Amino acid sequence: MEVGGGVDSESKSQRRVGLLYDERMCKHSTPDGDPHPENPDRIKVIWNKLQASSIPQRCVPLDAKEAEDKHILAVHSQNHVNLIKKISSKQFDSRRNRIASSLNSIYLNEGTSEAAYLAAGSAIEVTERVAKGEVDSAVAIIRPPGHHAEEDEAMGFCLFNNVAIAASYVLNEKPELGINKILIVDWDVHHGNATQKMFWKDPRVLFFSVHRHEFGSFYPATDDGFYTMVGEGPGAGYNINVPWENGRCGDADYFVVWEHILLPVAKEFNPDLIIVSAGFDAAIGDPLGGCRITPYGYSVMLKKLMNFANGKIVLALEGGYNFESIAKSMLACVEVLLEDKPILGSSEAYPFESTWRVIQAVRQKLSAYWPSLADELPEELINQKVPPAAYVLTSSSDSEAEEDHESPKVSQHLEEALQEIIEPLSKMKVDESTRDHVASNTYTWRSELSKVDIWYAAFGSNLWLNRLLCYIEGGRVDGLQKPCVGSVDKTPPKEIMWKTFPHRMFFGRESTLSWGPGGVAFMDPESNSQDKTHMCLYRITLEQFNDLLVQENYGGYAMSSPLFDLTALNSVTGQEPHSLQVRLEKGWYRNVVYLGEERNIPILTMTCTPSDVEGFKSGELPLCAPAKNYANTIVRGLVEGKLLSQEEAMAYIQEAATKAL
Repeated sequence: MEVGGGVDSESKSQRRVGLLYDERMCKHSTPDGDPHPENPDRIKVIWNKLQASSIPQRCVPLDAKEAEDKHILAVHSQNHVNLIKKISSKQFDSRRNRIASSLNSIYLNEGTSEAAYLAAGSAIEVTERVAKGEVDSAVAIIRPPGHHAEEDEAMGFCLFNNVAIAASYVLNEKPELGINKILIVDWDVHHGNATQKMFWKDPRVLFFSVHRHEFGSFYPATDDGFYTMVGEGPGAGYNINVPWENGRCGDADYFVVWEHILLPVAKEFNPDLIIVSAGFDAAIGDPLGGCRITPYGYSVMLKKLMNFANGKIVLALEGGYNFESIAKSMLACVEVLLEDKPILGSSEAYPFESTWRVIQAVRQKLSAYWPSLADELPEELINQKVPPAAYVLTSSSDSEAEEDHESPKVSQHLEEALQEIIEPLSKMKVDESTRDHVASNTYTWRSELSKVDIWYAAFGSNLWLNRLLCYIEGGRVDGLQKPCVGSVDKTPPKEIMWKTFPHRMFFGRESTLSWGPGGVAFMDPESNSQDKTHMCLYRITLEQFNDLLVQENYGGYAMSSPLFDLTALNSVTGQEPHSLQVRLEKGWYRNVVYLGEERNIPILTMTCTPSDVEGFKSGELPLCAPAKNYANTIVRGLVEGKLLSQEEAMAYIQEAATKAL
């Protein structure tokens, strides 16, 4: 089988790369059309990017196939397979949302079953083709992702563990292919918790995961991703975790991990096949990841892996939620596999000091199993200091609370665009695609709005300070179904005060992705002297308010421009009506309402639109009392804020939930 159309002598020597994409996997989407980071457009933008670069014509097209139950059952339980197989059928129509809300960060719809079976089957297909030698390597642009899916439970956007199913298939079902040892490299920003467990005792699979961990506080927020988790029994030493202590890790950090951990061990292990759990949420600009790998960085990491297993490599898509980042990063990786373009770029950046700490800890723990890790790293290597410079790369997902002295360096080409940004780094040459990720206007609006204070008036679960801090600092509280991304500026509120406003609070919707079953709080934007809503006022910046708006409506994504800028602020404070819908097609809290001033600082809240209020009044949208977990956050806020007693707080919620709207 020849690659592409007309084949000349040069293209005949080109590596044969299988490429799989099927739009049927786009059928898995949120049931009510709510925005979600793991959505069908993720794979569409990748495919469009590859098409625009004429990649499909240079690859071997592979067809998506649904996995057979017997192959999925190699890593998943019968109950789990039965659930995913039937969840899209009509018999589950009335229960589907309730089941999804009982799971960790999962949604389900009528297209879920087909997409899940296609994703798993497609991972098998590309892996088998590479194992047979029909193609040198292959790329599977698949969704839903898989590395969080446990044996008996879907979680973290993942339904079936696609990579684990594929690895198990070629090891156990196809011994004639001669694949006896597989290296799985998981470079998704989140720990591959389920893949780790599925091969915990299996020395045939070397599982390597580099991820944000932050001592168990980053999703999936367990100790499983710590470096001490090395496997068990015959699998001891075959599980390697590199757990970042902080966000903002970039090319330099990943390069030294490759050089001083992964590559030496891979050489000793000598795999017959490599499968990459290719999540691109550690890419620069990703709203959930907060790291800084460039397309050039992914290119280098992949190129170094091609020195093993005779270049037999499978890339299976996992996470990645910035459309531009995932498209450019995947394009860079496919071009590396094709080997028809030189990798342009170079890096003189320094890793974080914390990166060297982690590397040393991992090497020490694993040295008993891998002699190549036994030697101490030279002091002059690990003690390199970042020289001062005047520019830093920022994105909307950066954690600006990190210590400045650990900041890595970034592109010299960015200096002109980022002249006003001050933080340590030095010069680095990168290719054109890296520069495309950096938008100077992101810094400009954030810098401008960070100088403007507002009072954010909370009336629902954000009455409780700990809940509000999830939106500022990231994380979750009891009852939340998924952790919050957090704001770019993680500074806590400067002041907190309480006020009562003549507006009606009520509870609507039957379930939400954030809280599960039960209603959540809304406020009628129209004032009424007969109504009374208690609000907690948090003094934050207008920049932070924009990040709260995004998280309330979308869960978090990278913003190149604000949703609510100074023009909007002047408009909503200066004229009737004192409310403004921000530039979002959907979202339950996209209506910003001006409630007056406190010490010449505007008071703003966010609620549903007037048309939504009419829908709740007419019965078109459901009114629903809050569930216990959600109600408890409101009670805790009112009680800990010393506004009401517990009994008074419960009565306040009861009245809001039962009084006619």
